[in-house]
Amino acid sequence: MTPYKSLLEEALEAWAYTRQGVIAELKNIPEKNFDFRPTEQSRSVAELAHHLIESGLMMSGELTRPDGDFLRKSYPEFLQEYAGHTKPTESKKKLLALLKSTHKAGEKRFREAGELLMLQYITRFDGLKGTRLAWMQHGISHEEYHRGQLALYARLLGRVPALTRLIMRRE
Repeated sequence: MTPYKSLLEEALEAWAYTRQGVIAELKNIPEKNFDFRPTEQSRSVAELAHHLIESGLMMSGELTRPDGDFLRKSYPEFLQEYAGHTKPTESKKKLLALLKSTHKAGEKRFREAGELLMLQYITRFDGLKGTRLAWMQHGISHEEYHRGQLALYARLLGRVPALTRLIMRRE
């Protein structure tokens, strides 16, 4: 077991694990299926990947602002502020590169902000207060939720999800 130096380091490791899992699930799905969506109301594989890029940028951006407040703007305005420079694409290579580079940039922001800021309160989307570290965990959970969707998409496409394959190899 890795001895963590701080709660922030432990949370960053959890986010890295989750992001690596998302990347593994996307690598498992052929690029020709990146436009797949189970229903018309569902996001496609590529749209889910882009959503996670946007959400990760928003999470790391707002949580590391000294004046961070999830009610200071609307959700679309937050996405524009933090992820407006990213463009939707169905290119597997570009999406994987963005998932890696935006995670690296977000991790840098968290490290620069430091654990003391992450233990401070921020106004959440529901108007209540919560620590930034707890809301970072919320962001990680959000990413895991969509990782599960990607695993389901893989099953619907007749593939074994990446996490299932990893576990099966260990048994």
